[in-house]
Amino acid sequence: MLVNGEILLDYGIKAGDPSEYPLNGMEPKAVLVSHGHLDHCGAVPNLMYLDPDVFMTPPTAEFTSLLGRDTLKLAESTLSGVAPFDPEDLQKLSQRTRTMDYGETFKTHGYRACFYNAGHIPGASGILLESESGESLFYTGDFNLEETRLVPGAAKFPKTGTLVLESTYFGEDHIPRKETEERFIESVLETLDRGGTALIPAFAIGRTQEMLMLLDAHGIRAYVDGMGRDVYKILQKYPEYLRNPELLDRAFGRAISVKDRQRDSILKEPSVIVTTAGMLNGGPALHYLSRLYKDPKSKILLTGYQVEGTNGRLALKHGVIETDGAVLTLKPRIEQYDFSAHSGDSELKKLVKYLCRKGTERVFVMHGDKTEIFAQWISEEIGVDAYAPANGELFAFKEEKK
Repeated sequence: MLVNGEILLDYGIKAGDPSEYPLNGMEPKAVLVSHGHLDHCGAVPNLMYLDPDVFMTPPTAEFTSLLGRDTLKLAESTLSGVAPFDPEDLQKLSQRTRTMDYGETFKTHGYRACFYNAGHIPGASGILLESESGESLFYTGDFNLEETRLVPGAAKFPKTGTLVLESTYFGEDHIPRKETEERFIESVLETLDRGGTALIPAFAIGRTQEMLMLLDAHGIRAYVDGMGRDVYKILQKYPEYLRNPELLDRAFGRAISVKDRQRDSILKEPSVIVTTAGMLNGGPALHYLSRLYKDPKSKILLTGYQVEGTNGRLALKHGVIETDGAVLTLKPRIEQYDFSAHSGDSELKKLVKYLCRKGTERVFVMHGDKTEIFAQWISEEIGVDAYAPANGELFAFKEEKK
């Protein structure tokens, strides 16, 4: 979202085959990044020719760099070989980035800005912008009001004239986390009992760490593979962004890190493997599946949302994946668990009502499949102007002074 042609809030890549990139034509003076997931930070290196000022929390800055390097590596291994940016862009991004902690007010191009803890993953932020004339906008980014094993829930969000709200789970509430955890652990143990491998594809940032903490809490020693290990090394530097750094250290201390040459040998006996990629689009998960796909005793336990066009969605809908030009029919059982790091329907509505009572005059609903329905609900139920902006759509208004 571009504010007044000057301040860009997030600039990501949508996973899929092929991946989707943002609209061209924006020339921001500053870029503020809410958090280190590919769909929020993945395309920021593309803007470095403009020399913008870039602001993020310290963990977000490191995750953005890590994902950027991975994007370049993946581009090398694909047939196209075309990368969305080059290593020099990543280097320049690092030089242009200023890191800010939660609650630290800073100025950029005539605006006061501040990051608020958004829950979701370590370093995730809601972003408050205030103009010199007193107008205010709060962008939630992805947020979660509930705590997880890895991070505390979101902080109290500030009063604002304009609210920009994610809506991923509008219309859908999550099963209580405790129930999901119990079903997941029961399924893992059942897989081991019948002599199979429990393959747990997980997002590198946030989900891998949470899964290892959950397994460790139940005395299950897991193998860990993929980029989630690099993320843990980053998190060790920022314990203040975690709910319980000691339990995270314990989980990784007890897990067994897998080297490339060990991958086949660990499949010779029942095992639990937590590995990237969370949507089965690359990463060591595909190597394990190429060995396990004929084994009905094993299971694939998906731990997050599967975007249309990914192998994870293909596996759920049709029981197949595509890898190295081949289509593999999966004999392992495929299960999906809702370990979402987003707030559900009731929390989204509660937040909107709370902020509108505090003076929010308009709401922009983004980042979801039902943005228009949610915007209509806000208009009818709360009586506040609400919009579901399309890509490229422009809005102009003046904030009323109370």
